[in-house]
Amino acid sequence: MKTKASNTGIFIALTVLICWGVSLYFLLNWKFSWTNPLVYLMVLVQMHLYTGLFITAHDAMHGTVSSNKTINNFLGALAVFLYAGFFYNRLLAKHHNHHNHVHTKNDPDYAPYGFWRWYFSFMLNYVNVLQLIIMAVAFNVLKIWVDQTNLLLFWVLPSLLSTFQLFYFGTYIPHKGEHANEYHSSTLSKNHFLAFISCYFFGYHLEHHQKPGMPWWQLYTTK
Repeated sequence: MKTKASNTGIFIALTVLICWGVSLYFLLNWKFSWTNPLVYLMVLVQMHLYTGLFITAHDAMHGTVSSNKTINNFLGALAVFLYAGFFYNRLLAKHHNHHNHVHTKNDPDYAPYGFWRWYFSFMLNYVNVLQLIIMAVAFNVLKIWVDQTNLLLFWVLPSLLSTFQLFYFGTYIPHKGEHANEYHSSTLSKNHFLAFISCYFFGYHLEHHQKPGMPWWQLYTTK
């Protein structure tokens, strides 16, 4: 699966990483009030930035962050580790199995179940004990300096919500049921705003499977 990438991919990946980091820094240090509606908006913003971390790693898995393999894989590994302590190489193998065996028993992302059972099957297939230990250690180290309420609200909750965002818009909706195309995928009707805020254009999922070497920020051009 050959792909091409330019410096634009690096710039966009770094932009996502920096926005996530800067936002998280300020949120973890925010002396907020529960009556402030911005609190709840920022949880959603941070959720979307967490999703951006995973989408950045996903692009790296397809070689579209940088044509320099070392830079590409480093940014992908950094993004997915910051997302939730994932190991890039493990996800890389599983993701390419998804593309090569979509909608079959060898597809690690597919399960012939309803939403909740499929979601938990999906998560158990990717999350392991070592990752949970890493995140538990990180939480306990961070709470030495950061208020636990801020940690739970802006570090833990957005990342958990992000798993639902990624699963629902990037796996469940596109791959549920039967589809009359070789990629067993559906696609979102053309609506670039909705496609971006829902899951970085991954509602255009059939197009992603047709052109896996196209980065997320170019997927809208397929419509």
